[in-house]
Amino acid sequence: MLKGKGIMNMPKIRWVMIAMCFLANAINYVDRANLAIAAPAIRADLGLDAAAMGLVLSAFFWTYALFQMPAGWFIDKMGVRISLAVAVGWWSIFTMVTGLTRGVGQIVGSRLLLGVGEAAAIPSFAKVAFNWFPRKERGLACSIFDSGSRVGSALSLPLVVWLISVVGWRGSFIVTGLLGIVWAAAWWFIYRDPEKYRSIAPEAVDALLAERGTPAVVAPGSKISWLDLFRYRTIWGMMIGLFCLNFAIYFFITWFPSYLLEARGFSLSSLGTLGMLPALLAIPGGWLGGYTSDSLIRHGWSVTAARKTCLVSGMLLSSSIALAVFVESTGACLALFSLAYASLSFAGANVWAIVGEIAPTADHVASIGGIQNFAGNLAGIFITTFTGVMLTLTKGSFIIPLSVAGALCVIGAFSYLFIVGKIEPLPVKLPSKF
Repeated sequence: MLKGKGIMNMPKIRWVMIAMCFLANAINYVDRANLAIAAPAIRADLGLDAAAMGLVLSAFFWTYALFQMPAGWFIDKMGVRISLAVAVGWWSIFTMVTGLTRGVGQIVGSRLLLGVGEAAAIPSFAKVAFNWFPRKERGLACSIFDSGSRVGSALSLPLVVWLISVVGWRGSFIVTGLLGIVWAAAWWFIYRDPEKYRSIAPEAVDALLAERGTPAVVAPGSKISWLDLFRYRTIWGMMIGLFCLNFAIYFFITWFPSYLLEARGFSLSSLGTLGMLPALLAIPGGWLGGYTSDSLIRHGWSVTAARKTCLVSGMLLSSSIALAVFVESTGACLALFSLAYASLSFAGANVWAIVGEIAPTADHVASIGGIQNFAGNLAGIFITTFTGVMLTLTKGSFIIPLSVAGALCVIGAFSYLFIVGKIEPLPVKLPSKF
């Protein structure tokens, strides 16, 4: 392996590639949030009641979760240049189609198809980080693309509100969809895997491949199928861990504004200012998580110790979400929510870093990413439904949902500590008997 000069010889364009993934993730979340922000205008225009609007809002999550695993398989087969161009182009088209719908059936259909396209996003970003970044920088790279979701969520409110005021709710979907079309075209012309990028000096490519930590090539006669991945304990540990992490994160994305308005008496103006603090602090929290684990590796820690330290500590600290509901002070409540969200992001950067580090071959990176993201996004369905049911049964109390979220953060920490094994390429096993 090339040491010393290895990192210095890395191709600098790798930062362009991960910055484009950050931008795509931000667009991804703007397109997701567009519907929620435009919901009052859509209901008034199309005459939808609350039940119909709830169906529309939930449609995306079902296909987004369901298509994670086939999307991962597709990415590994076709490569991230094709997969991301197709995925972003696909979801952008159906974002625009949403603005043309005339009834509940059409708008639900457009959101279901939007979820199909967006399913390929995160596994593709993880594959880009694996392709372009050595192991000692991969945590930071993953934290950068992962933070795009927080930036997109924060920007969506002022951007979409402004667009609706200028071009109406239908026009807002057209404009945000066009952003994705432009991105997809740029990606198609810019992206190549490092081995195929003609403008990179051969020695820089060699340095990257040497430092990448590429999984071993499977011996002739052996084959690891997509189903074989479920035979590994580590895969199940990652699925459990991300489910627990996302259960808490999706509270912030779905029910958090309602909690502040209904349980803490926030006004709309204070919701748009103080209510943004947890999400804003989660952005540097994620960057710190990726940088910390990378720094520990550079200082001689094993990959397992570095990644697990950040995963477990982040998940344990994020359990503070359960305490927020019990404090009387609004300031203390926001401080606990901010600590929880930042800690979730701190762990989240490492969730995606280990995908490429445990893959048995380079052709399984996105597949593993899709498998764990499937489990993670089941949490989006569960937290939204479970919280709604508990609020109905307890007459508006958030104590049970937030206590469960905090408990799951602890369970997630133990899953990463004890169920996930050593952070290294999974050993090759015989084909499964499924």
